[in-house]
Order: sequence, then C-alpha cells, then structure tokens
Amino acid sequence: MDSTATTRRATRKPTHRLSTGISGLDDILCGGLTAERVYLVEGSPGSGKTTLGLQFLLDGRARGERGLYITLSETADELDAVAESHGWSLDGIDVFELADETVLDPDAQQSILHPAEVELGETTRGVLDRVDQVQPARVVFDSLSEFRLLAQNPLRYRRQILALKQFFTARACTVLLLDDKSSQSDQHLHSISHGVISLEQIAQEFGKERRRVNIIKMRGIAYRGGYHDYVLETGGIRMFPRLVAAEHASTFEPAAHTTGSGELDALLGGGLIAGTNTLIVGPSGVGKSTVTVRCMLAALERGEKAAFYLFDEGLGTFMARNTALGMDLRPYLASGHVNVRHIDSAELSPGEFAQMLRDAVETGGVTFLAIDSLNAYLQAMPGEHYLTLQMHELLAYLNQKGVTTMLVLGEHGLVGDMQRDVDLSYLSDATVLLRFFEAAGKLRRAITVVKNRTTSHALTIHELRLHSGGIGIGAPLAGFDGVLTGLPSYRGGTQMMATDPDAPA
Repeated sequence: MDSTATTRRATRKPTHRLSTGISGLDDILCGGLTAERVYLVEGSPGSGKTTLGLQFLLDGRARGERGLYITLSETADELDAVAESHGWSLDGIDVFELADETVLDPDAQQSILHPAEVELGETTRGVLDRVDQVQPARVVFDSLSEFRLLAQNPLRYRRQILALKQFFTARACTVLLLDDKSSQSDQHLHSISHGVISLEQIAQEFGKERRRVNIIKMRGIAYRGGYHDYVLETGGIRMFPRLVAAEHASTFEPAAHTTGSGELDALLGGGLIAGTNTLIVGPSGVGKSTVTVRCMLAALERGEKAAFYLFDEGLGTFMARNTALGMDLRPYLASGHVNVRHIDSAELSPGEFAQMLRDAVETGGVTFLAIDSLNAYLQAMPGEHYLTLQMHELLAYLNQKGVTTMLVLGEHGLVGDMQRDVDLSYLSDATVLLRFFEAAGKLRRAITVVKNRTTSHALTIHELRLHSGGIGIGAPLAGFDGVLTGLPSYRGGTQMMATDPDAPA
C-alpha cells in the first residue's frame, strides 16, 4: 500500500454535515452539505441565490458559527434590504462589500499592468485579508460573474478560483460561490467545486413563475436527483423534495369502511378500503363532488380526519351546496376534523401540492383525502406524461400510508361520446362511472362501478339521485340498454326513482 496515501488518510479530519438553513434542501441532500468544502450555487437573476446564501449564514449564526458575506454585485444596504424584506436581521453576520474607490477612478491606476490585472489582484487580496480577520466558518461569495470579468480569460479565472478554494479549505470554511450563469459555456466551476446546486426560474404563459432546483453534482454523498420545486416567498426559500413513494412504506389495517350509502357500499363490494384510491368519472353536474362529499362525511362521522382540495369550485358555493343537500360540513370545519382548501392551479407548483398532502397526512393525521378535480390539477403540470408520473407516486404514497383517497375526473360533454383530458383509470384501485341519460322526457343520472381491485363489485347500472339526504341509488336499470352512452333504449320493466320534492331541479 502507498505509504503517502496511508498517511494522508490517517491525518484527514473526519467529515461532518452542515444544514443549509433550508429543510427541504437538506432533505434533497440527504442530510445537508459536507463541511469545509466549496460549493457552487448557480442560477439566473431572480432565482433566489442571494436568499439561499443568507439562509445558509443565518443557520450558522443560530448554531454559534461566524458567517461572512462577500459581495461584489450588491451593496451592504441592498443586502440589508433583502434581509429586512424576509423579516431577518444580519446582526452578527459580517458583510464585506468589495468596492474600491481606486477601481472607480481610472486616473488612479498608474501601472504598466492592465487595469483588470490590478483590480483582480486587489480584489483577491481584499477577500483573503477579510477572511483572515473574521475567521468565519461559513462564507458566501456573491458573485463570480464580476470575478470572471476581471480575470478576462479562462486560464487566469480558473487559477484564481483554485487559489481561493485552497485558501478557504485551509481555513476550514464552508463556502457557497454564487454565479448568475452569465457564461453558459463555462464548465470550470463545475469541475472545481465539491458540489453544484442549480436554481432555475421558469416563466409561464399564464400564472405565477415556477422555480425548481437540481443537484448537478455532489461529491462523496448521496442525494435526490432530478428536479424539485421550490418557492421564494417572504420568510425565505421553501423547497419541496420530489416525492418517492418507496421511501414511505408503513403498516396499516386495510379495513372496509362505509360510504354512508348502503347501496353504494353494495356496488363497491363492501365500501371503501383503507389504503386505496377511488376515481369518480363523469360529465359536469352529474354529481361527482356530491358522491365524494357523502363518502367523506361518513369518514368524519367515524371520527377520522379529512382534507378536501378544491381546484374547480369556489369554497362558498361548495359549502352552500353541500349544506342544501343535508351534508353540513361546518361543524367538522369548526372542530378541525376537516380542512377544505381552494387551490389555484396557476399559483401552485406540483411539488408544493404534493408537500401539502404529505403535511396533511404526516402532521395533520388525515386519513381521508379528496382531490376535485384532476382536470384543473392537470393545468399545473407541464404535460400529461408528467401528470401520470406525479399521480403514480402520489397515489402510491397515500396508499402506503393507509389513506382513503377519492379523485374526481371530469369529462367533456353531457351525453353521447365523452372525452377526457387524461386517462388515469389504470392508476385507480376503484373506478365509479356517472352518466346522464334521458327517460320519459326527463334527464336522469346513472351510476355504476366499472373496476375494483380489492373486492368483487357489482356490475349493475343504477339510477342516482341527489336529494336533501345526500344521494340515493335505485334498483338496477334492467329495462334499459345503452344507459352509459347517454342515449338508451327502453324495454320496460324498470321503475324510476320517485322525485324528491326537496331535490334540486
């Protein structure tokens, strides 16, 4: 064995991990950053690099570590303003503003050297002197774009960055180098840095801009690859690690629970099974949300906690309609057993929504969850392919947590041929199909279960009515053919359900 390598390993300090100050990023990094290394944080202007750097230093301050913010691109006043906008104070954090009056005065440069060479040398010396003076444990260097301009050529730039890296490492500093990607072809920083965190800001044609983070490189540690959504808001950056269902396996009792309707229980083969998801499919106005609320109300009556996420309907309309149908959710809202949230798909990223569901289950104790509807949720995704992947992980996670999940999917059209934005029926454990059909000059509703993986379900088609008691399900429509097409033929022999005078028209 090489004696030099053996000696080097014997004298090497044991490594430990540092929090970035952002819990979601620590999760993505599987524990944070390796201490006493140099990292690159790159991103376009507005992606949150400065905020990330400040959170990193503030976390160090809370742990009793000295922090130093070296700024070439912003003034100290501007940094204070950024911190103040988030409700932070930079007290206890050293801010070194690299502004040399001689750099601003061309007449002061009396040298046979090119002015850029003088400025680069003075800038570097200023950094080294300040680090030796402060002796920080954490350093943020903002930004490298000015350093690159002073270097003027890639070779001098690389040498300067290598010199800084060796200097910081020798002084046991953990350093974040911020870069604005002004040189897209520059890969020197990637090879020099111990790790690379890439921040992206993506403008949408409509709605809020989206931000996502990608760990391009991280030496010596495992991390969660791929893109992860994050938001930049008052209070700092919140990151949402991409959901991996396999990491959340748990044990639970897959018991069958009533939907609150004996007839619907019979159609499903015994009710809803904990740890499964049910897809409710049908055209607008057919009763998808009402059936879902009836199932949720039964869970609430059993003492479970529930969450209902509204993408389409307004919260006021939703509450008023359910109260009119005899399904008053207000007592459960007051007790905290149900949380009904209206979601604006133009303002919410898929990662943030997945984290919202995780928090409801893991922190809020929710065991019944409904999403209404997937059509609007699709608008938050960049494409159908990504929605399918996202929903696969999300549903697998909820199933493994023992949550009873109901998903609403609207179809285009009222009768006849129906169109769907996306087909997720293969991801569902059970699928309930609702349809309009015409009989005796009146528009009626039909319900059937077309799939159930966990139990033997009924194959019959029944009339569905919405009334003051919630929902009612009649006898099988044995006297009709073609009910699911919306254009049935009547052969007689089926008694239609009596009209409830309290039912909505």
